[in-house]
Amino acid sequence: MRYLFSFYSDSTRIALQSILAHKLRAFLTLIGIIIGVAAVVVVGASVSGLNTYVTDRVAKLLGGNHFMIARIASSKRLTDDEFEAMNRRNKRLNWDDYEWVKEHCNACSEVGAQVGSSVDLKQDGLEFPGAAILGVTSSMAEIEDKTIADGRFISNDEVARSAYVCVLGSDIKDKFFPNVDPIGLTLKVRGLPMRVVGVEQKRGSFFGDSLDRQVYIPATTHLQIFGRNGLSIHGKAGTRENFQPTIEDARMTMRNKHRLKGNEEDDFGLVNVEELNNQIDQFTGSIAAVVVPITLITLVVGGIVVMNIMLVSVTERTFEIGLRKAVGATRRQILMQFLIESGMLCAFGGVMGLLVAYGVTTLITALAGITMTITIGYILLAIIVSSVIGMIAGIYPAFKAARLDPIIALTRTT
Repeated sequence: MRYLFSFYSDSTRIALQSILAHKLRAFLTLIGIIIGVAAVVVVGASVSGLNTYVTDRVAKLLGGNHFMIARIASSKRLTDDEFEAMNRRNKRLNWDDYEWVKEHCNACSEVGAQVGSSVDLKQDGLEFPGAAILGVTSSMAEIEDKTIADGRFISNDEVARSAYVCVLGSDIKDKFFPNVDPIGLTLKVRGLPMRVVGVEQKRGSFFGDSLDRQVYIPATTHLQIFGRNGLSIHGKAGTRENFQPTIEDARMTMRNKHRLKGNEEDDFGLVNVEELNNQIDQFTGSIAAVVVPITLITLVVGGIVVMNIMLVSVTERTFEIGLRKAVGATRRQILMQFLIESGMLCAFGGVMGLLVAYGVTTLITALAGITMTITIGYILLAIIVSSVIGMIAGIYPAFKAARLDPIIALTRTT
């Protein structure tokens, strides 16, 4: 055991001395490994960041443990044929459907309704094109985990009496009521004055599209102003564990309302946040499966460079190898010495690549505001692959060094 420890420690020391004796050459050799490791980690951070970004935005947009029933809706991308079949089969949802689900879905902790329209808002010489006017029930604040920055949300009483009140998204508030408290003031929607009762906390953007361009009004008021226009029913489970049973309860409740038999397809669409998150994971996983192997090619190129330099090193150190073999070094010992040296080179390159990746991701996050998450999985992948490539790249040069005839090697002085 002591012999093995002494052998590996001496081999490591000799390898380190050789690397330090040619610092510039060693650094130039490692550029390929550094770039490869940095590329793998940065790409992995980008994919993980994309997953985090989309999941976070979906959560802000829809809330947690949330599902939606609508005339046409699906958690997966529909083909043209699937869309046409759904369009022919599915019925428009109405207020009676919402009240039925609210009354009969026992597993649902909350049930709400929402209906939307796009309107150009005009007031006091100001114009806001394409504002989303969302008719909602009071429960939508709980279902979608909304945060009200000022005032309050729509109340049950205001929905019951179709009140002319509204809650503003932050973009709408900044446009029509900059630097003033809008609570109690009015905003005209289709020329009708809506009293402002609240302002929603800023939610940011989703792939460049603002999530703060909406005005919430009572759903009943919206139906009076805009007519029947794509009502959707929203529900929430009390806990994550009860999410799937809650969705199934709501689905069966809607099927009973529409008097569908056991073998008939649903005549409504159903979307839930969990399935969307699974779709996001599959999407980002597919990206990683394609992009990461491509970036690993740069590590292979780096390994080829390491092999070339190690061959040069074997040639330069022919006399040293011959001398060591003459005093008793075995082929195995010579082989291990050069394998350790190539492995150390690539390990150093891996560490330097990680530092470069950290700097790049930090810079991008600071300048572009894009979340990039360096995960331990990609770090281990980059380090392990770079080390393995280093060992593989060193096999041929090490084997060549181990096979040198000591008598011939000692006759060479260069």
